[in-house]
Amino acid sequence: MDKRQGSAKDAFTIECKDIMLREYQVLDVEALYALTQQPEIKQFLPDWDVPLEQRIDWITHYETVENRRFLQAVKEDGRIGDMTLRLGIILKETGEFIGWCNTGIKEELEKPNREIMYALSNRYTRRGYTTQAVQALSQYLFDHTDVIVLNALALTHNQASNKVIQKSGFEAAGTIRIEDAEYHHYKLFKHKNA
Repeated sequence: MDKRQGSAKDAFTIECKDIMLREYQVLDVEALYALTQQPEIKQFLPDWDVPLEQRIDWITHYETVENRRFLQAVKEDGRIGDMTLRLGIILKETGEFIGWCNTGIKEELEKPNREIMYALSNRYTRRGYTTQAVQALSQYLFDHTDVIVLNALALTHNQASNKVIQKSGFEAAGTIRIEDAEYHHYKLFKHKNA
């Protein structure tokens, strides 16, 4: 297998300047698992810390399957409903899986409640990669699906994540409390991005 991991001919990708977004592949599972073990990711996304066996089951039987359903819906008519799309952030220079940028429904938000969520390896922060990913996925959703508004959440004390969301053009929409944690809530509207 090519170490660049992004070499599968049929994998969906979104090109960015320094990175590309590529749909999850089963081969990504160990890199994804390793990222979820980083202290910064555990701190801000504790629900992502599951055993490797659980991660293998999810990526094999749910995440890659749902990605295909999502992408098929985009091809058909762009109506994605409550489906989720999970994309790895791949460093173009090396082909390394360095993070993820996903979109799905956030039940705790009022409708329309489609969210953009992301995480990046602590080895690659402060280089603009996450902002590139969020902007690219947002533009893709507005251009190819029926999405008209996107949401983003960041813990109020997670300064880096709040900066990424703001740099990506999202506007402040207040704060929200979810499971005893306070988040800044942001929105991005299609008409502003057009």
